[in-house]
Amino acid sequence: MRLLLTSDTHVPARAKRLPEALLAALGEVDVVIHAGDWTDEATLDLLESRSRRLVAVYGNNDGPALRRRLPETARAELGGLRFAVVHETGPAAGRERRCAALFPDTDVLVFGHSHIPWDSTAPGGLRLLNPGSPTDRRRQPHHTYLTLTAKEGALRDVVLHRLTR
Repeated sequence: MRLLLTSDTHVPARAKRLPEALLAALGEVDVVIHAGDWTDEATLDLLESRSRRLVAVYGNNDGPALRRRLPETARAELGGLRFAVVHETGPAAGRERRCAALFPDTDVLVFGHSHIPWDSTAPGGLRLLNPGSPTDRRRQPHHTYLTLTAKEGALRDVVLHRLTR
């Protein structure tokens, strides 16, 4: 099962629209995961219409309309793995321990908020993934998103895609 992970799209504040490379990649995956901070419903509508399956949450910059449509935490079993999706996980220091305690029944936690790509594993095996942002790199060198394969209870081919704009 191929997955695309994105977060912090911030359309139209940080970009007028999603990058073409990200939009093209939607057709190559089985599931799209968005970890919040959409800021507009049009981007949610677009991903819903172009994704085979969308797993998504709202973020701290998302208003009432998006909060009515999306949960704060989403869960899905994909490729034999238990995924959870949230927007914020708090400070980087202690993140693995804190998230392992908050999500004991989870194999993979996808989060956003910082716009900083992250890939780590907590003691006990929880994998933490942040795809960065395809539209607002902040202090990072690139706009980014992640793709991966979830199959038979394992993650494979985890790739951070760097976008040129």
